[in-house]
Amino acid sequence: MSIEKRKPKKEEDNMTIKLQPLADHVVVKPVPKEEKTKSGIYIPDTAKERPQEGEIIAVGPGRLTDDGKRIAMDLKVGDRVIYAKYGGSEIKIDDQELVIMRESDILAKKS
Repeated sequence: MSIEKRKPKKEEDNMTIKLQPLADHVVVKPVPKEEKTKSGIYIPDTAKERPQEGEIIAVGPGRLTDDGKRIAMDLKVGDRVIYAKYGGSEIKIDDQELVIMRESDILAKKS
């Protein structure tokens, strides 16, 4: 199951990501937090925390049980999720930072 996701929002985002996560893995594009606090103070890059929210851009087929049955994923492409702070592996493809993680590293789905 190959997933393609196109996002024509910005000129630099106008690229195609082709990844096929295996088993119960998902590919998440982190959503950066605001650079300014409510009181108007700008946060420098060195003081920013790692994002914990993102959008799913690719989903694997699901986990296999010991008897060979596939358990379907609860997530789908386009879902906004909150994930564990240090969960997953960070990768960079075409100057776009992505995180590959297991479905179990995702804490909640935003509706």
